[in-house]
Amino acid sequence: MIRLALSLSLLSVLTGALPAQQLRLPTANHALFEAPPDFFQFVDRDFDGAKTTPWEGGQFGFVRDPRHIGSRIAYARFHEGLDIKPLQRDARGNPQDEVGAIADGVVVYAAAAAGLSNYGRYVVVRHDWGGSPYFSLYAHLAAAHVSVGQKVRAGTTLGILGYTGSGIDQRRAHLHVELNLFLSSRFEAWHNASFPTPNHHGLYNGLNLIGLDLQTLYLAQQKNPGLTAASAVRATESSYRVAVPGDAEMEILKNYPWLLDGPRQSKPASWEVTFSRWGLPLAVKASSTAVAAPAVTWVKDSGLPHYLYTRGCVTGSGSTGKLTAEGLRFVKLVCGWF
Repeated sequence: MIRLALSLSLLSVLTGALPAQQLRLPTANHALFEAPPDFFQFVDRDFDGAKTTPWEGGQFGFVRDPRHIGSRIAYARFHEGLDIKPLQRDARGNPQDEVGAIADGVVVYAAAAAGLSNYGRYVVVRHDWGGSPYFSLYAHLAAAHVSVGQKVRAGTTLGILGYTGSGIDQRRAHLHVELNLFLSSRFEAWHNASFPTPNHHGLYNGLNLIGLDLQTLYLAQQKNPGLTAASAVRATESSYRVAVPGDAEMEILKNYPWLLDGPRQSKPASWEVTFSRWGLPLAVKASSTAVAAPAVTWVKDSGLPHYLYTRGCVTGSGSTGKLTAEGLRFVKLVCGWF
């Protein structure tokens, strides 16, 4: 009976007969559910003198750049999406797989040039679910076949899988796909104050989008097709909490009101924001404790230096930590305190 339920759920992903927020896979490669090594594109790894090509490096999460920390091996580099192998190549070895939208939406960005981002040529599609905006991103495309403002359905072809962007060759051609929350409509001002280099991608620069654990969401929807993106965010494991002054703009609450934990207040003494390991906001709560600047109020003790465990946003170890310069800059963007 369980096998039948799974088969019916998988059939819905393949045929497009999906519940409102159930996600379609973006290419014809559906091995995620049954044979992950055939789904994820490998990475090249040189660790302890051994060169390997582990498929695990194509997964979502902290899956890259292993290093020894005492008796443990920690993976220091975070990967925000899924790297999907091509199934079709032409005689010259170039991939031919079509890339489709994972859900109904509207195209909000299509990078015209391939050399201005690590994403290479990429497309961003907005999905409005439950009154909140979500953004799927499709990177390293050989070609994009859509334009800004175009409405798409789940499965609509957006482009062709490729290997544009830095650090990728024909051998490792793949689609990098993400599902994100949007951080700030004031991103341009934040970027100009934070970096000397120009922002070539407007509001849809990858720094202004923060990824959900798309891999876990796909797998969870096989058991519960009605699972929403908001529910998946709230179920994500907490890693650290930051208090920010009560006059912070908190645009994120306007876009994602379901993040609010407790009653809404117009201007509390402070806001306390809970984050995942990689910085995904999980909950926001009004607090009566005033702070003059963003500060860590809680951090999970993973047994590793917090810097490795929090994408470089928190330093320290054990049960105490503080924001790094990078972490402070990130929190300012998320909370609109700049």
